Amino acid sequence: MGGRQRPPRARTPRQGKAAGGGRPNSRADSRPSPRADSTVEIARLEGYLAWEAEVAAAERDARAFAGQFPWLPTAERESLEQAYTADRLRYAEEVVDRAVERCRQLAARYRSECRRICTRWAALCLSVTLAAALFAVVPAALRG
Repeated sequence: MGGRQRPPRARTPRQGKAAGGGRPNSRADSRPSPRADSTVEIARLEGYLAWEAEVAAAERDARAFAGQFPWLPTAERESLEQAYTADRLRYAEEVVDRAVERCRQLAARYRSECRRICTRWAALCLSVTLAAALFAVVPAALRG
């Protein structure tokens, strides 16, 4: 084949959180901790390996597909393999992009739900605290 297709474009890390799980960094500079660096690098390596596996599978399937047409000249068969591989990798990239977008949508939804629940809990705790304070203060004020 005529070389590898490009992998899906690089994903940006989640906004508002460090790559290492959102723990604050104790360093004075703004560089991520070595643990966060290694986590990001491992994720990149996993993505690279997954993409290379997809490329290899696409090329294997393209050869099998083109092998069904033994009457085609070699140049046309190679052209068919390249077109098949490119189409399959384009589709794989679209699938990855849709999955990433869906993950981002779900993350935003879960963040907003979490904020809503935390706000309700804070309001409930504040209400209970105020009620307890009133029950402690009002009888003393009525007696005195």
